[in-house]
Amino acid sequence: MKRIFFLNHAPIEVLFTKNANDFVVNEIPLYEFSGEGEHLVLHVRKKDLTTWQMVQTLSEFCGAKVRDFGYAGLKDKDGMTTQYISIHKSYEAKLEGFEHEKIKILSKTYHNNKIKIGHLRQNRFFIRLKRVHKVDGQKLSNALKILQHEGYPNFFGYQRFGREGDNYLLGRDILSGAKRERNRKKRDLFISAYQSYLFNTWLNKRLEIGHILTDFDDKEASSALGFDKDLIKELRTQPHFLKILDGDVLHHYPAGKPFVCTDTKEEAQRFARHEITLTGWLVGNRSMRSEGFS
Repeated sequence: MKRIFFLNHAPIEVLFTKNANDFVVNEIPLYEFSGEGEHLVLHVRKKDLTTWQMVQTLSEFCGAKVRDFGYAGLKDKDGMTTQYISIHKSYEAKLEGFEHEKIKILSKTYHNNKIKIGHLRQNRFFIRLKRVHKVDGQKLSNALKILQHEGYPNFFGYQRFGREGDNYLLGRDILSGAKRERNRKKRDLFISAYQSYLFNTWLNKRLEIGHILTDFDDKEASSALGFDKDLIKELRTQPHFLKILDGDVLHHYPAGKPFVCTDTKEEAQRFARHEITLTGWLVGNRSMRSEGFS
């Protein structure tokens, strides 16, 4: 799937090798663990393994089923990553002697619920770039300053769609009934890939609005987008490249509850001040949907 990028700068030539020395991801949990409860929470570090491979290794060591482990998200294989996983504390004694060359249990605590997908506040990244020439370093510095102020579009990464990039097609076919997948983990993975594909498609379309408003006059933009000219003029007054539409689902930043936009002028200003952020729909029965024009 081709992405539409936020910035339109010349290519930046650097060397980046995705490995445990040059690519590090640290997960920040959504909430503070209570220190008590029936769930054992492990802070684990892995390298050159997927989250599933790590969980499978722990499962085989302690005798728990893979589905008994809880985790907030899947971390990259090619790198050094830390994350929190949970398992019932009855397996604590069996995990005491665990040793593995690619997995290390850093610490443990307890909590009263199982960690589930989405139970993370953010991921922090360390990325080492090599062979950065002076001109490319300046372009990179300029781009980072813009991103620091404006933010960046949070696409789902390519690893979400499998080696061939087509996992989402299997998810689509499973949902339509055209195909079946007995393995629950795989079925959930394929469906999640389809959700991610739909989100990325939506985000592409929203970025396209910003580029059209930047590159064309009112008449051309109105024709290209199918928006009336009054809306085009109103969108141009919004300070951010990513435009807020009536009925969008917005979210207080960095934490808070989602809400539906009813005043685009006011919310566009709050968005530019980093008080709120625009959200996209992850298709599902329990998802909060946009309304009105959006």
